[in-house]
Amino acid sequence: MALWMEAGSEPMTENERADLEAISALKESAAIEFKEQGNECVKKGKKHYSEAVENYTKAIDQRALSDSESSILFSNRAHVNLLLGNYRRALTDAEEAIKLCPDNVKAVYRAAKASLSLDLLGEAKTYCERGIKNDPSNEEMKKLLKVVTLKKQEKEEHEAQVSRAVVEAKACLSAFENRGVKIGKAMYRELTGLKKPVLDQNNILHWPVLLLYAEAMTSDFVEDFCETDIFLSLLSALNMFSDDSPPLPWDKSHEYTREAIELYYEASSGTPLPRSRILQYLLEGTKGSQAETTGDEDTTLTKTPYNVKGRGSSGMVKVNERRTLHDVLKEPNFVIPEIPVFYIVSKRCKLYKDFLAGKWSPPS
Repeated sequence: MALWMEAGSEPMTENERADLEAISALKESAAIEFKEQGNECVKKGKKHYSEAVENYTKAIDQRALSDSESSILFSNRAHVNLLLGNYRRALTDAEEAIKLCPDNVKAVYRAAKASLSLDLLGEAKTYCERGIKNDPSNEEMKKLLKVVTLKKQEKEEHEAQVSRAVVEAKACLSAFENRGVKIGKAMYRELTGLKKPVLDQNNILHWPVLLLYAEAMTSDFVEDFCETDIFLSLLSALNMFSDDSPPLPWDKSHEYTREAIELYYEASSGTPLPRSRILQYLLEGTKGSQAETTGDEDTTLTKTPYNVKGRGSSGMVKVNERRTLHDVLKEPNFVIPEIPVFYIVSKRCKLYKDFLAGKWSPPS
């Protein structure tokens, strides 16, 4: 009996050959029947899709049909897997169908759709172009190619934006390190929103700066303070303390004049953040906010002690207005709370003595 023949052996007798032909005919008939059952299940709708996959699988397992007919089985199963959302399986089936019959345009179309669903846009585009080459009048393939091409362009543009954001953030981070400035946790983001320094083409940092009036805890915000500018030019540019300017709304006694005000920063007000946290802050709000950044070891600087000459016991250090922003920010006791914060106080106000004596501190 042919059933007991060893695998790979040739039939020796007419009976054996007849048995094999009968078995092949039975397998072919079974495969066709399973295929038809699968087709019927697809027509019945979503509840029967899994049953359709089972029937197509049984038909394939018969291994009784020609390459072109087997290609149709794999393509049909790919179609159902697409309907079920099994995109990886659909792509595998479609690729197998194409191997068996490169001219199977439906298989090529399904390979393109599965690739698109898997965000394999390059592969999807290649399959569409191949399908159109085989069938130039295939309008569905042309429509799909337009969709794939547009999505591919959008993805490439997004990736370019992410790349630019990461490059700019890393350049800014390197600028911090080269200057020896330390970045800590934000203190007053509720006043400023998300603001970040910018590194220009000349490798110069431009900082947003928050000015807080310690007496009233009101504020002014400077969008762009160039690190090479001195504080004297900043205060002059603000034009808030000139003789021609009206007093601040809460300054009833007109104590905040140009010759009376002084600038301070709070020394050692926090712990420097590690590189990864700073990079995360610089990427926040950009296209690169979800980017995976590698190669940046998570080093952390230690908190700087208070023993710095010239600071008050409160930790407030007076700013020499003839110094540049860069010179002040690189002070070893200055931990920048994301953006620089400077306190303005008048020598004439009642708070001044307590401020110098360390009896005032920023509200938590």
